[in-house]
Amino acid sequence: MIMAKRKRIDEKLFYRKKAERQANIKVPRKRILIVCEGEKTEPNYFKSIVKTIPRGIVKVDILGEGYNTLSLIDFTITKRDEQNRKALNCSITLPYDEVWAVFDRDSFKPDDFDNAIDKAKANEIICSYSNEAFELWYLLHFAYFNTGIIRKQYKRLLTKYFGEKYEKNSTNRFEKLQKLGNQELAIRNAIKLYKKWDHRSPAKENPSTTVYLLVEKLNSYK
Repeated sequence: MIMAKRKRIDEKLFYRKKAERQANIKVPRKRILIVCEGEKTEPNYFKSIVKTIPRGIVKVDILGEGYNTLSLIDFTITKRDEQNRKALNCSITLPYDEVWAVFDRDSFKPDDFDNAIDKAKANEIICSYSNEAFELWYLLHFAYFNTGIIRKQYKRLLTKYFGEKYEKNSTNRFEKLQKLGNQELAIRNAIKLYKKWDHRSPAKENPSTTVYLLVEKLNSYK
């Protein structure tokens, strides 16, 4: 039996081409984790913003988990640590440069809300919270609100501003706000509200929101 000759591999050429392929893989310079309490409203909004960022600049992972305040922070810490451990063992895996937790005051106990913020700070997680609800951030695109209102009032006002029934989990809220509202105004209004309070107990600061911090961060990559 005549055996076929095995083709000799040029090892230098093989490894040079492998290095060239790896060099052509565009790896984002930063990686951010955003973990949202809501499963759809907040993730849909931030995913829409991320779509406006040029590719290859930053990798943004957005999760909607449905956990409450303290459980959300615990989950966020776990996800951050898992990713960072993977990055230690893999040269093309990026660790998280920044980690954000997005949640509302809603009907949670004041101590739970404040403790969640304190625990996040202690673990280098940035909070993007709203008191009472994430919809406050939407309203600030149209006007300054410095009086606390309930969820039904949020929905009624947003129905008026959007010119259609407000649906909480809609996928096009960012686009609607860009068209009908004013994001720069929302940021100014949110900062004005934030400065109104002393931040000893964010649970008592109704209305207030730090969503603008995360929006400004994402905008900085455009």
